[in-house]
Amino acid sequence: MKISTKGRYGLRAMVDIALNGEKEAVSISSISERQGISVSYLEQLLAKLRKAELIKSIRGAQGGYLLNQPAEDISVGAVLRALEGDLRPVDCTELSDEGGCESANFCVTKYVWQKMNDSINDTVNHISIKELVEEAKATPAQKSTRHCEK
Repeated sequence: MKISTKGRYGLRAMVDIALNGEKEAVSISSISERQGISVSYLEQLLAKLRKAELIKSIRGAQGGYLLNQPAEDISVGAVLRALEGDLRPVDCTELSDEGGCESANFCVTKYVWQKMNDSINDTVNHISIKELVEEAKATPAQKSTRHCEK
């Protein structure tokens, strides 16, 4: 499973907002400049994050974006699901809420997919934006949340 640029850049934007939005709203242009992500792409990502109620937008001259809840209450999983959709490693109906397939009773590989699915979700659901902010602050050579993900 690969996380697309939507998930990677959106997560970076969330961390950027958390890092820089403690006192005032963070402008989209400042996120763009710090993260090296185009404003038009950020607009798309932030719209999805706003729809998922993870961030809120403030209008006006001092407008921009703020987290909609404390950083410790926002999981990486919530951000990735808002941007990427389901995080299942394979399209196996056994892993979804829609029910099983006709091979469900004798499919041995569903065990692998379920274990992977559980591990992925457990991991991303237990990492908060606050943890990523703390990690960013503790990384001396890396003042921004930009990484070699291009």
